[in-house]
Amino acid sequence: MSSLSDHIEAALRAALQPTEFILQDDSHLHVGHAGAREGSHYTVRLVSERFAGLSRVARHRLVYHALQGQMQAGIHALAIDARAPGET
Repeated sequence: MSSLSDHIEAALRAALQPTEFILQDDSHLHVGHAGAREGSHYTVRLVSERFAGLSRVARHRLVYHALQGQMQAGIHALAIDARAPGET
C-alpha cells in the first residue's frame, strides 16, 4: 500500500466497516489555489452501521478520528457523505 488514497481507504474500512465505500481524489480540481500545495482534496461516501442514530457532526468526527494520521500527513480537504444503511 503506497498511495495516500490506499491509506485512507484502509483506515476507514478498518474503523467503520462500511457496506458502501467510494473515495474520489478531487485534487486535480484545485490546482492553482493555495491549499493545493498543502495536500490533497478528497470526497468520501460511506454507508456504515456505525453511523446509525448519530448526528452529522458525530459521524464526521468518527471519520476524522479514523483518519487522524492521514489528516496530518497529506489531506488538505475532505468532503464527507456519511450515512447509515437505509438512508438516501
